[in-house]
Amino acid sequence: MSFTIAEIASALGLRAEGDTGLRISAVAEPAQAQASDLALAMKPEFAAQLTAGQAQAAMLWDGADWQSYGLSAALLAPRPRYAMSGLSAMMDAGAGYMPGIHETALIDPTAHLAGGVSVGPFAVIGADVQIGAGSVIGAQVFVGRNSRIGQGALLHPGVRIGHDVTIGDRFIAHFGATVGADGFSFVTPEPSAAEKVRETLGDQAGATAQSYARIHSLGGVTIGDDVELGANACIDRGTVRATQVGNGCKFDNLAQVGHNVVIGTDCLICAQVGIAGSSRLGNNVVLGGQTGVSDNLFIGDNVITGGATKVLSNVPAGRVMLGYPAMKMDTQLDLYKQIRRLPRLIADVATLKKAVSKTDPSD
Repeated sequence: MSFTIAEIASALGLRAEGDTGLRISAVAEPAQAQASDLALAMKPEFAAQLTAGQAQAAMLWDGADWQSYGLSAALLAPRPRYAMSGLSAMMDAGAGYMPGIHETALIDPTAHLAGGVSVGPFAVIGADVQIGAGSVIGAQVFVGRNSRIGQGALLHPGVRIGHDVTIGDRFIAHFGATVGADGFSFVTPEPSAAEKVRETLGDQAGATAQSYARIHSLGGVTIGDDVELGANACIDRGTVRATQVGNGCKFDNLAQVGHNVVIGTDCLICAQVGIAGSSRLGNNVVLGGQTGVSDNLFIGDNVITGGATKVLSNVPAGRVMLGYPAMKMDTQLDLYKQIRRLPRLIADVATLKKAVSKTDPSD
């Protein structure tokens, strides 16, 4: 698979200069690029490495003096990283999954697979499942009873989709992702120690040992179009109503979405984020890695959390949050600065105490 510089420019809407007939077969970092590679020199500091490689062409920022780097051709992008999205799609040869239905796949007779669906070895597709046209179901994937998956889905090997799950078009799930496991819902005959602590913020007097009874998850999961799940990400089913994920949401590896959670459109959920049950996220929310969201909270549109933030109360729209407990980022950073000054403040107080204690009482 290869493309000319002119073909790439046309497909991505970029400006091409120099020898636009030059053919490109791969992309590479500037220092490692071979003659047939397109070097990704999207910043001046990256472009400085071009002389260490053999690239004849590069993707550069708009206005770059590409000839000064000894190149024969260049693609100039107003926002190179965004252009890389389309470029990477052109250059991606895919996972190489075989078309058709493998002889070892187990498909219930009542399941309906639209045209062009591929099913890999040892996949299991349950009763009354519907899978849209052009979808790829990888090896050892499980799709439970009465679930719906839209067109153009890509389920990599080992993905598990539970029963009564509805998923839109162009869904991507990476290795080991799970949609539709039961929520973590347990209850004790009398108020538990955890409940008492939550009400009293520490006092669990009178709490007794009890066993937990399981609350079954009767709701499903509803996922919109263009959603992507990272490896081992999990979205739990609802207790009564469905857990919901809006269009365009992207989840990194090991993200956990609890039962009854509602997530708006175009949210970015980074690695190891945990969202506890019945919380609601608005649109265009970004949760940095290891962010934790407590249960029954609301996070407004366009909120961003820094890494390892722990959200323990509602967050209004547009806030940038950081820390444990989560505060506005500028406030949290100011507190960090004050904490760093504490050792010097303590030393100054100790010095003052010594000075006061040495003062002559008769003075």
